[in-house]
Amino acid sequence: MPAYAIAHLQEASPHPEIAEYIERITATFEPFGGHFLVHATQHEVMEGDWPGHVVVIAFPGMDEARAWWDSSAYRAIAPLRSRHIEGDVILVPGLPEGYDPAVTARALRESLSAR
Repeated sequence: MPAYAIAHLQEASPHPEIAEYIERITATFEPFGGHFLVHATQHEVMEGDWPGHVVVIAFPGMDEARAWWDSSAYRAIAPLRSRHIEGDVILVPGLPEGYDPAVTARALRESLSAR
């Protein structure tokens, strides 16, 4: 089942270390089967407030996503970004093939009726 690293990064002033981070990041996640799904694109806010930028990196699974995050290669470059850009980063599992949201809704209804 796929997994995703999702970052919500705040606006930042340009800095050479940010450019270096961007140049080097792909080499850190490719060994773990990672690839960009969203990067350097403009998003459209439909509800709420979402300043900054969104980055999504796909991995084959949570094990690979965690291994990338914990890897010495990524840990070596992470400060190049974090010194200049504040943000939130999460790792989240994707859904299995054939996921049916009606099953989730049914379970929710059953838990509500059990109260």
